[in-house]
Amino acid sequence: MRQSELFSKVSKNFPADEEALNAKLLIRAGFINKEMAGVYSFLPLGLRVIRKIEAIIREEMELAGGREVLMPVLHPKENWVTTKRWESFDALYKVKARDGREMALGPTHEEIIFPLAKKLINSYKDLPISFYQIQDKMRDEARTKSGILRGREFLMKDFYSFHANEADLDRFYEKMKGVYARVFERLGLNARLVEASGGTFSKYSHEFQVLTSVGEDEIYFCDKCDFAQNKEVFGLANQATCPSCKKGKIEASNGIEVGNIFKLNTKFSDPFQVTYKDEKGEEKPVFAGCYGIGISRVLGTVAELFNDERGLLWPQAIAPFRVHLVELEEGKGDTVYKDLQGAQVEVLYDDRKLTPGEKFAEADLIGIPWRLVVSKKTGAKVEVKRRDEEKAALITLKEFLNLLN
Repeated sequence: MRQSELFSKVSKNFPADEEALNAKLLIRAGFINKEMAGVYSFLPLGLRVIRKIEAIIREEMELAGGREVLMPVLHPKENWVTTKRWESFDALYKVKARDGREMALGPTHEEIIFPLAKKLINSYKDLPISFYQIQDKMRDEARTKSGILRGREFLMKDFYSFHANEADLDRFYEKMKGVYARVFERLGLNARLVEASGGTFSKYSHEFQVLTSVGEDEIYFCDKCDFAQNKEVFGLANQATCPSCKKGKIEASNGIEVGNIFKLNTKFSDPFQVTYKDEKGEEKPVFAGCYGIGISRVLGTVAELFNDERGLLWPQAIAPFRVHLVELEEGKGDTVYKDLQGAQVEVLYDDRKLTPGEKFAEADLIGIPWRLVVSKKTGAKVEVKRRDEEKAALITLKEFLNLLN
């Protein structure tokens, strides 16, 4: 893509009305635009990152057996009344149609997927079955000072699995722990599996937390083993030794929750009467689990973690482009641009009439992994520099493509 045709512009200054670093960087670099507190538009650069995140997640959800669906944002009130959450869900947006009918803007999708499952599941032969979607969520959050880490409108992947019994749910739940660990590794995030309260669903649920000082959650973890619990579960605040391995030291850190998994058991199957007939023809309740990843939250988390004093530093797997081609003399970059496209390399081509200093500063702010410079001085070669390194090298384009691959 030519940068002269990119519907995004970088700003010279950080936005004055943002506290969170993720929003400051993403707005200034032209990835997102703030519409109001907790609500953002994703501009072309930001949307490209979102699509990369989605692609990794979709691939892993399909491998896990998920069937993709798309459920509505508008939910009928009666479904929320059935689960007794119309009044108890304090972040629920309620809207009224012109005919007076009340509806909810979906903050989560149990109230849609379980009535749907009731129609699709009849026999034990229909189980297990899993569905997932990538959809906007709406929550009337009281706090919106964390940029896209906590929004009133946000993008989420939710996955629901349905099972004939608790044992089958348990097996799948353990499988999803591994699936999620692989997803976050591919996204470039070191996400720790953390025990959290299961509330009325089960003894424990699990969160995937990226440990960082800017996180809103408080995590207690062992420095020797995998033991980790969040503040709401951890009852050993004064204990220095790990209760699991008995050897490690308990440490505390803040964390950003990027995903969670829950055993719902029959919490939502019961009110919606989601049942199946077993081999003997007897009616049995369907057990379920849910597994969520905050996609826009992942974008914000990466921006919080991968940056320096000059701007963003995108991991290669989710960078908006692999290469940022910077032309310093008009007409010098066209051939290289076409050759990169011919080699199937995603490239942002800065063909604008700006000073070299302006182009380099903007390239650093945007944070694409590789920068290529073409000018009279480079001749038939290109100047190559990784965004996270200081030294540049003058090599042929063929040598660069071999390096890239």
